[in-house]
Amino acid sequence: MTCVNAPVNRLVNQLDNEHLETPSKVNLLNLDQQAMKAFFAAMGEKAFRASQLLKWLYQQDIDDIDTMTNLGKALRTRLKETCEIVMPEVVYEQPSKDGTVKWLLRLADGNCIETVYIPEGDRGTLCVSSQVGCALKCTFCSTAQQGFNRNLEVHEIISQVRVAVRTLGGGVKDGRAITNVVMMGMGEPLLNFDNVVRSMDLMMDDLAFGLSKRRITLSTAGVVPALDRLREVSDVSLAVSLHATNDELRNQIVPINKKYPIHELLASCRRYIADKPHRKVTFEYVMLEGINDSVDEAKALIKLLEGIPSKVNLIPFNPFPGTDYQTSSREVIDRFQETLINGGLVTIRRKTRGEDIDAACGQLVGKVQDRIRRSERFGVIKQVS
Repeated sequence: MTCVNAPVNRLVNQLDNEHLETPSKVNLLNLDQQAMKAFFAAMGEKAFRASQLLKWLYQQDIDDIDTMTNLGKALRTRLKETCEIVMPEVVYEQPSKDGTVKWLLRLADGNCIETVYIPEGDRGTLCVSSQVGCALKCTFCSTAQQGFNRNLEVHEIISQVRVAVRTLGGGVKDGRAITNVVMMGMGEPLLNFDNVVRSMDLMMDDLAFGLSKRRITLSTAGVVPALDRLREVSDVSLAVSLHATNDELRNQIVPINKKYPIHELLASCRRYIADKPHRKVTFEYVMLEGINDSVDEAKALIKLLEGIPSKVNLIPFNPFPGTDYQTSSREVIDRFQETLINGGLVTIRRKTRGEDIDAACGQLVGKVQDRIRRSERFGVIKQVS
């Protein structure tokens, strides 16, 4: 498949292709069910071998091919000769006082990414990264200030779920620790379209993690062509990083808006949920003191989202070194929320979780070998070893 996100995605793909080398062995975690069937077909094996292997990898959480006893010895030998099962290294696991857990994962090229688990009641949400850094320039997000290196491969995305499952126990079925996955970590998921879609397919595959499409959410800053394409190949829940009610302000906060302005983005959102009863788009709105938090802005948001089945998620801004933004006061956020609710919008206020371990929304930074040199302009935000 070929991505259609230009010109920003051309930059991402160019940088991504520069780092890729032909691997000596196939990492089996790179293969979703369709790719796994094709892989075994190329070996002259029956398609059901794909089902067997997927169950070993994700339901049994097995990395040792010799342990996969329903595969013949000769097949196991061939797999060991041509394949590998390799995951990122867990540099550290950091728990928060509120139950949130953050993992720093080192990739084979030395870059590091972060993954966060957020428990709340009977819900356990895993926040997964899709890129090393981010090619966008959202000014309220610390991830964006550290620059960009490359897209994550399928195995690097799905391994984040495997790491969390191993740590927390069980799987991702109902009643287990992880009930939801959100593609809201480092990076813009739609700028890594193919790998993100294949990873989400594995998350939903009954032979793998078996999550419902309603329990996987992709969050985007608004790459409109890719969002339209997503509707054709996936049916996961959608969250849109909005944060402003007019193009002038959103151009400053979310610069990709200059290419895909609000009216184009909202039209794409309408298309995404068309003919999908009971589905809503979640609009994320970070609360910035004196910037986008007035009652007039709330009224403008009500008018802007009119006719779109939606809910609004108000996010208190999480400060980071070097930012000029301040968090809106509790009273201001309460007034903003009340205005939206009175205007008929379902509105929730996100609790700040994991702030003491820099795991809150917008705080994930990992360790990025910045290939677009943005971090030099903003200074070093965080160092990890």
